[in-house]
Amino acid sequence: MEALNLDVFDIKLFMVIGLFILGIITLLIGIILLITRSAGKEVRTLATQTAQLAKKGIAEDVAGLVGNASTLLSATNDLVRTSAGIGVFLAVLGFLLMAVATWLVLKIS
Repeated sequence: MEALNLDVFDIKLFMVIGLFILGIITLLIGIILLITRSAGKEVRTLATQTAQLAKKGIAEDVAGLVGNASTLLSATNDLVRTSAGIGVFLAVLGFLLMAVATWLVLKIS
C-alpha cells in the first residue's frame, strides 16, 4: 500500500475546503430554518385560532379567556422571532465561514 505524499500546502487546502463545505451546510440549514419555521402552517393556524378565541372572549365578556389568548399570542410571536433569529444567525455564520475559507485560500496560495 502506497503512502499519500501530502505536504503542508495540501493539508491546509483540505482544511480550507472543509471549512467552506461547513459554511455551505450552515448557510443551507439557516435558510431552511427561515423558510420552514418562520412561515410554518402550524404557527399561522395557532395565531388565527387564538385571535378568534380572543374575539369570542371579548364578545362574551370573559376576561380570563382574553388574557390567556393574549398570552398565547405573545408566546407565538416570541416563537416565530426565536426561530427566525436562529435561522438568520446560521445563515450569517455560513456566509462568514465561506468568506474566511475564501480569504484563507487566497492567503495560502
